[in-house]
Amino acid sequence: MRVAIIGSGGIGRGYAAYLASTGHQPVLWSPSGAALADFADRAELSVTGKLEGVFPFVPARDCAEAVEGAQAVIVAVQANGFRAVFEALAPQLRAGQAVIVSAHCSFAALYLHRLLAVRGLDLPIAAWATTALTARKSGPRSVHISGIRARLDVATLPLRHAEAGLVLCRTLFGDRFEPRPDLLAIMLSNLNPPAHMATMLGNLTRAEKGEDWPNYGSITQGVGRIIDAMDVERLGLARAFGLEVRSVQDHYRLSFGVEPAPVGKMAAEIYRKRPELLGPKSLDTRFITEDVPFGLVPLELLGAVAGMELPLHKAGIALFDAICARDFRAENDLLPALGLSGLSAAELHRQLREG
Repeated sequence: MRVAIIGSGGIGRGYAAYLASTGHQPVLWSPSGAALADFADRAELSVTGKLEGVFPFVPARDCAEAVEGAQAVIVAVQANGFRAVFEALAPQLRAGQAVIVSAHCSFAALYLHRLLAVRGLDLPIAAWATTALTARKSGPRSVHISGIRARLDVATLPLRHAEAGLVLCRTLFGDRFEPRPDLLAIMLSNLNPPAHMATMLGNLTRAEKGEDWPNYGSITQGVGRIIDAMDVERLGLARAFGLEVRSVQDHYRLSFGVEPAPVGKMAAEIYRKRPELLGPKSLDTRFITEDVPFGLVPLELLGAVAGMELPLHKAGIALFDAICARDFRAENDLLPALGLSGLSAAELHRQLREG
């Protein structure tokens, strides 16, 4: 299968390597032009970690070239790039294609669905609660894949395409996908924003000073209790919409194979297994610049629609606004375009099922 991958960071490169290793034909396009610059004279990707080898792929000059002839498109950029990527992507898509958003947040699939509806296109948009693997760019032509998830959640918008979305994901990445009820369940299953918020709060000066610090090894019992408490708010919000979603303990168990316990204890076990995973060395990190505006802020909106306060999520936004001297609510460019704040809980939930 020819698969267009949008984004050439660690995750995009990891997907390209994985798909090439299983006989698919990945086409890589980065909106920044980084992929063309890195692979100008040799379109081969060196891979270490959970997958080893050198794999060929096709670098695309632009979005149109990437999407042409592809059966599937995987969007693997940070959330603050979603809107620009979708606006470049929507005019290029054709009937018979499908899109995967990895990983989904901030009603992104609904925004793309609306762009396609203007053109009269009704395509499956599969949304993942997290990435299928963990990876980092290790050099100009290389990637290190540190983990491949055993299980992850997926839902498709519109819901009538759920089977097609699930089959596509399993065709590309194997039988590791758990179908969820709808897009809202996926939004409420993204564990990165609360976990990253708590981790950054607990290690703020270490990141700001550029020190080396272990990501999971620095989730102490106190930091873990913040994550546990935020999980109570998130799970309560899911129940308010009639949904049951994975707990943070479920996420750690399925992602890292550790036994359920308070988060601080689980993180210590993950650190024992994966001591090489380091935290950010700057406040200019996706742990803040992506997860606050596109993770915490949309949950705050969902809480307002459902009539729930979410005090820890609100506090997290306020603290990072102060720490970074920024207005993170204003940095989410998807929410103003969608106009969801005036909807009832039932109507919002309907749109996240039907489009």
